[in-house]
Amino acid sequence: MPRFATADGTELYFHEEGSGLPVLALPGLTRNTTDFDHVAPHLNCRLIRVDYRGRGQSDWAAPDTYTVPVEAADVLALMDHLDLPQAAVLGTSRGGMIAMFLAATAKDRLLGVALNDIGPDIAEDGLNLIRAYVGKRPAQKTYAEAAAARAAHLPGFAGVPMDRWLAEVAQHYAEGPDGLTLRYDPALAGTLGDGSAPAPDLWPLFDAMAGLPLAVIRGANSDLLTPDTLAEMQRRRPDAIVTTVPDRAHVPFLDEPESLDALHRWLGDMR
Repeated sequence: MPRFATADGTELYFHEEGSGLPVLALPGLTRNTTDFDHVAPHLNCRLIRVDYRGRGQSDWAAPDTYTVPVEAADVLALMDHLDLPQAAVLGTSRGGMIAMFLAATAKDRLLGVALNDIGPDIAEDGLNLIRAYVGKRPAQKTYAEAAAARAAHLPGFAGVPMDRWLAEVAQHYAEGPDGLTLRYDPALAGTLGDGSAPAPDLWPLFDAMAGLPLAVIRGANSDLLTPDTLAEMQRRRPDAIVTTVPDRAHVPFLDEPESLDALHRWLGDMR
């Protein structure tokens, strides 16, 4: 199992496949390398995935290190471990925030950025929904029950086959005799705050991506990346490749036709 040590000794799992243009695939807040299982077969590149500290097959760490700056430093440590001077970043949700932070702090290491349903202004309604489930085991006891619950109650998604929902819950949880357990450190819940503090201004991080090939993918029903925020992102970056995926909320799976078209054009801009 490929692993590397970060600056504080935390060991992280990574997976790479393919050849050519290096693309770092960075998952969402509580997610892991399996986030990109559906899109990986469609990308002709050297795809490098990583489990952040406290997620997936990586070590758990001190909860106060579950931050975007530390996780960005871990990404750079992985690049150094692989002797990789530069790479493009495909970031889903939290992964996109890390990509923007890297643009502001280590832009010379980036070839381009693709943001999956994330921007510099994060809607509070969407954050509240995330706060409601992070760190909590699901009430359902089996993968089948959890998949059925997602199909019935997850708003904003349509036309998703049951085998996809089964894959999603297997990526999130481990199934055992006592029910479903989390594939991440529950302490991640403490990193989200309670919404009482003012949100930081992340637009300077977005603007730091100037000059880098940029793609933005939004779920048409997303409650985290609003149409107004997307419009402002387009105003600031009229050259960006932008697409909206119908029948998807937070987040698109990335193997939808609209997502793949945007990603293929983005990859083409860096070759």
